[in-house]
Amino acid sequence: MSASLPVIVVSSGEPAGIGPDIALALATQPFAARLAVLGDPDLLAARAHQLGQVVQLRQCRDAAGIAPHVPGSLQVLAVALRAPVTAGRLDTANAAYVLKMLRRGAELCVVGEAAALVTAPVQKSVISNSGIAFSGHTEFLAELTGVKQPVMLLAGKTLRVALATTHLPLRAVADALSTEKLESVIRITHDDLKRLFRIERPRVLVLGLNPHAGESGTLGTEEISIIEPAVRRLAAAGLQVEGPVSADTAFTPESLARCDVVVAMYHDQGLPALKALSFGEIVNVTLGLPIVRTSVDHGTALPLAGTGRARPDSLFAAVELALTLV
Repeated sequence: MSASLPVIVVSSGEPAGIGPDIALALATQPFAARLAVLGDPDLLAARAHQLGQVVQLRQCRDAAGIAPHVPGSLQVLAVALRAPVTAGRLDTANAAYVLKMLRRGAELCVVGEAAALVTAPVQKSVISNSGIAFSGHTEFLAELTGVKQPVMLLAGKTLRVALATTHLPLRAVADALSTEKLESVIRITHDDLKRLFRIERPRVLVLGLNPHAGESGTLGTEEISIIEPAVRRLAAAGLQVEGPVSADTAFTPESLARCDVVVAMYHDQGLPALKALSFGEIVNVTLGLPIVRTSVDHGTALPLAGTGRARPDSLFAAVELALTLV
């Protein structure tokens, strides 16, 4: 029976942030999985001591050695820190450590030794400041797995939002959009809602870019030149897709009742509404990858690291959704 349980690996994220704290909290929960955390065992032991937590840490040499998860203990796939860590204090010396965890977790999934990768938050700035080009988990994992177009989807209990663009300055969003790219994002979202979420005929609601969805071109022309052609082509191909609709009315109960996912044009167009409804219960899912990857809906929360005040709910939800998707 235990051999049939899926292997879930969890990267513990930025070591100075709350990633180690919430990873340790996994020991408080029952999960029907063989679950292991990627990270430095000494860091996890020191953070547990700082938090006053009693957690039995067991190192695993490889994925084959991961046993069924037991509350009160936590299995660790060891990755060594590059520099000592103080909770709440960033150090660019550990940027390579963070990426090594992600790389190892993704590789375990690619070769079939793990069923899913769940990620705690990373600090993009400290990785970039170390001299490594990095814009986020989504893009990094896409490059690792050879995927040209990943899609960032955030899923709450009552709403899912996919993003046409991810971590871009607002002034760069319009230039990053094209009919071809938007078609690709919508099709990947549609196909993975069928494949992973088992929704037989996904209903996709596509937002406009401009206020009032451009108001017939008077407030911007991207709806006419980019978004409408993509929606028309996909609808002609048989997808249930509607839009572009104005973002200021798209999140009413009546509007959401007729869709399974909202496709937003940029990060802060779709996510504020989602987080207002479900913060702490949202899971970030990367669509379009050959692996299952879920993540938390929040950042590293440096001031909370080591204080015991970090909430692990989103990480619990990310592990549970990963189990559902696999």
